[in-house]
Amino acid sequence: MELSISGNALKTFGRSITCLARVGNELVIQASPSQLALHTLNSSRSAFQSITFKTDFFDAYNISASQVQCSVLLKAVCSVLRTPIASIETLTVKLADPDASKVQWALECLNGMKKAYWITCNVEPDIQHLSLDRRKFPSNLVVRPRDLNRLLANFQSSLQEITIIATEPTSVPSDADSEIGGKAVELRSYIDPTKDNDSSLHTQLWIDPIEEFVQYTHSGDPVDVTFSVKELKAFLTFCEGCEVEIHLFFDKAGEPILMAPKFGLDDGPGSNFDATLVLATMLISQLNEGNPSEPVQAATTGHDQAMHGTGSQAQRERSRTNVREQPSDHTRIWSDLSASAAKSSGGVEERQVQGQQNLNASEQRDIQRISMIQITKDVPTRESVPPAAPSFRQQVEKEHIAAAQGSLQD
Repeated sequence: MELSISGNALKTFGRSITCLARVGNELVIQASPSQLALHTLNSSRSAFQSITFKTDFFDAYNISASQVQCSVLLKAVCSVLRTPIASIETLTVKLADPDASKVQWALECLNGMKKAYWITCNVEPDIQHLSLDRRKFPSNLVVRPRDLNRLLANFQSSLQEITIIATEPTSVPSDADSEIGGKAVELRSYIDPTKDNDSSLHTQLWIDPIEEFVQYTHSGDPVDVTFSVKELKAFLTFCEGCEVEIHLFFDKAGEPILMAPKFGLDDGPGSNFDATLVLATMLISQLNEGNPSEPVQAATTGHDQAMHGTGSQAQRERSRTNVREQPSDHTRIWSDLSASAAKSSGGVEERQVQGQQNLNASEQRDIQRISMIQITKDVPTRESVPPAAPSFRQQVEKEHIAAAQGSLQD
């Protein structure tokens, strides 16, 4: 087997190796007369990625056998491509015979320098075959990588798993006051309930697929899939570098989710390469966990209770108004600390409301804003509330009443 790459194809090949290295540790090379396939599987066997290249992708492509396959470490291949791609004129990969113990990687740089690397093949390669029919997935969506990265930026960078909840689009307009009209897709951060995550941020995004996605298909009951964020971000980077959209296919909790680049309207026949990322999903559905995916009233009420305690109806109306005043109405965001933090903050703010009954509206809003900052940063419990805080508010209230009485006497 011998092949050579240059130009823009070399840049795509370099992105492919980088993406594969972020998924697994071992690179399986399978060459046939019609295509070259690169596979990898992560150590936990929960992520499988395959990238295939047609023969016209290469400057030269020769294979002497019906099929050649070997396995090398991705770390070693990445060391070959450590040389900047922009300074490489041609990359040549050569395997002398199907039973050869080493693969030769040769670089011809623009400055005339030539580099050669011999990478040892693994003695017992872990070669896997995965076959999934994309047409059998009932739900799918197409999104631009830049838009999906923008949505994922609302979540913590340390988030490991994320949940996608798909519901059937409704006819309610997106600007309805009491409904998340048209926002049929939800992105929800998944926090392992068995771990101590009191300081973790729970985030939920309700998305209007008409505005945020290029294509969205789902019918019937709501479904959800929870999967790893690490491999998703790696594939997003690959698709964004190749300037293609990303196509997600999924079924339900426990069934794998498949991702692939979408090449224009025909989706692939005109492209000389293709990629597939398959991720395992959690068996347990998240539809009945935490806040429901569809009701806006429940989400808004939970937001009010966590941030304003037992405030008045006017305060909740102001909260809804603030939500509608976000720059984009296509996506609605709700974030909160863990349940224990919300519970403790509710108790603190209930005492604050009792101490503020005689304050005017302006002073009341100021104290609520300060209390929100303290809860978000320090997450105090009921026992840790400083005893001097209520007396301080009572003293402020007394001074306010005394000042008011003095002005009346004058």
